[in-house]
Amino acid sequence: MTIKNNATTIHFMTRLKTYQSPIEREKTLRYFKTPAKGEADQFIGVRMGQVFTLVKEFITMTPDEIEKLLESKIHEVRAGACSIMDKQARSKKTTPERRKELYDLYLRRHDRINNWDLVDVCAIHVIGGYLFDKPRHILYKLARSKNMWERRTAIVSTAYFIRKGELDDTYNLVEMLLNEKEDLVHKATGWMLRFAGDKDRTRLLNFLDHHAPTMPRVTLRYSIEKLDNQQRAHYLGLKIKRGDGAVNSRSRSEANAIQAFKSSRVKSGKSSSI
Repeated sequence: MTIKNNATTIHFMTRLKTYQSPIEREKTLRYFKTPAKGEADQFIGVRMGQVFTLVKEFITMTPDEIEKLLESKIHEVRAGACSIMDKQARSKKTTPERRKELYDLYLRRHDRINNWDLVDVCAIHVIGGYLFDKPRHILYKLARSKNMWERRTAIVSTAYFIRKGELDDTYNLVEMLLNEKEDLVHKATGWMLRFAGDKDRTRLLNFLDHHAPTMPRVTLRYSIEKLDNQQRAHYLGLKIKRGDGAVNSRSRSEANAIQAFKSSRVKSGKSSSI
């Protein structure tokens, strides 16, 4: 991979700041969770579309320079770093040695890949793509991590395997994460179940038959978004019943929520993807 002389951290940050906007900054603050206790993420107000367009000029940046971007406290700078990693990992011109460097960099600096969008931008190809023809024990280690972003990496990385028709790791990791506490891991888990269902609907339905009553509600809702109305109502209905068939004390409000959900789905026809 040929290195351009201007593909440096300083040049990237200088260019990025020309797009910053106080108005955009206020908008983005609504969507992002604080990455760690006591550490508030910083935004300068650059739209992600602008970040990703700018990144195309810095595709050849070296891992050393990418790591400097990851060290930034500015979210959009770290998003740029993750996007550069992703684009290099996707490129057919990238050498096996560079793919290994990117994989190692991601894992070594996961402390800086610390929000849902940063994980989602590059985990699929940097981690999943690298591991496709290799042992995948690291994903199970990440799934047991105390760090919620590492757990999200574990499940999101399996999107690469799903695209290739391999679903076992996705379902194994989902089962490990069924007792997960964090909403943003619930969403990623449901997202991967939905994606796996695109490849094998019967396997998804069999999984839901067994786990829907005890799955986190957000995970369940994400996983069933592409099912028909009757199937969605069926699996949501399982959430309001105990294993012995008795309805719990929240059944009325839960049932109302189900009906509201069904109505909104019919009207909008939209899916969530966070």
